[in-house]
Amino acid sequence: MVNDKIRLGIIGAGAIGNVHLDTFSKLPESVVFQGITDAYLPLAEQRAQEYQVKTVFNSAEELIHDPEIDAVIIGVPNKWHAPLAVQALKAGKHVLVEKPMGIDSEAAKEIVRAQRESGKVVMVGHQMRWQWQIQQIKEQVEKGSLGRIYNAKTGWFRRKGIPGWGSWFTTKSEAGGGPLIDIGVHMLDLALYLMGNPKPVSVFGSTYAEFGPNKKGIGSWGTPNWDGQYDVEDLATALIKMEDGSTLSLEVSWAVNMDTSNDPFIHLMGSEGGASLDGNRAKILTEQFDRAIDLELSPKDNEEEERIQLSKHFIDCILEGKQPITSAMTGLTNNLILDAIYESSKTGREVILDWNI
Repeated sequence: MVNDKIRLGIIGAGAIGNVHLDTFSKLPESVVFQGITDAYLPLAEQRAQEYQVKTVFNSAEELIHDPEIDAVIIGVPNKWHAPLAVQALKAGKHVLVEKPMGIDSEAAKEIVRAQRESGKVVMVGHQMRWQWQIQQIKEQVEKGSLGRIYNAKTGWFRRKGIPGWGSWFTTKSEAGGGPLIDIGVHMLDLALYLMGNPKPVSVFGSTYAEFGPNKKGIGSWGTPNWDGQYDVEDLATALIKMEDGSTLSLEVSWAVNMDTSNDPFIHLMGSEGGASLDGNRAKILTEQFDRAIDLELSPKDNEEEERIQLSKHFIDCILEGKQPITSAMTGLTNNLILDAIYESSKTGREVILDWNI
């Protein structure tokens, strides 16, 4: 650190890397952009000019081993999350890695082991946890307003939203999967967080590829490569059982023939009350005087944008030496469930989660 500012290195100058650059640039009192790199160096050079990044590195390895860098932000295809995170941790850097933490649970376990050995901060970029709706529901959960949450339902149906057909997004060896690992991981993470982080123990699930292989359901995100491949799912569904007996159902798609708002949703069912999130609308549901009561939630004045809050949390965790709320263990939990859903779809059987690290 220099002048109490954390020196950041950005690995990946594409769309999500640019989001992090834009966000952290709004916190000049806390961070300085020390370095950046990308597989396509001209893009890294462009970002360096736009955000006054001090050094453009020829490779991620060079950036990671530069002693002038305190923390790295990893915004590259899923395949490279764990190799780069582990390398950074071994080099004594703090890590903010995009979701999913690993391309699979073995990769996630490598990060957990490296984090424990290094003692450095590992944070997964699940910005949706800082949405005002999520924070207000979480506050009610922690107050006990919902009682025991025994069941939850979450998902995100995109009607026509396959990203970058033929690119790394739709290539299993690069991404690890389709909508389940792309947007499903967000909903899985949120639901477990709101349920109080119960320990998942078993999973039954199925995945389907009815659109992508036929080049249907194409969305606007990403750059297509029509000479590429599509070997991931376009819809997934699963039931997850927890150690405390509670259950969570998950449904997610990139493309589906159904009437959908294309918005994420969560429904929490508790013994004393419930909570529902549908896009930007959120409410608490309970029963009083023998009547069903719905309480619509609304944002507070001057609510900070979710990615600003995420970035500030990363900074605070580094300065105070504390665990992020989106820690390496939460990332591993998500990866274990994702792997189990894919495995269950292959075998047609329930899968018991392997927590051995």
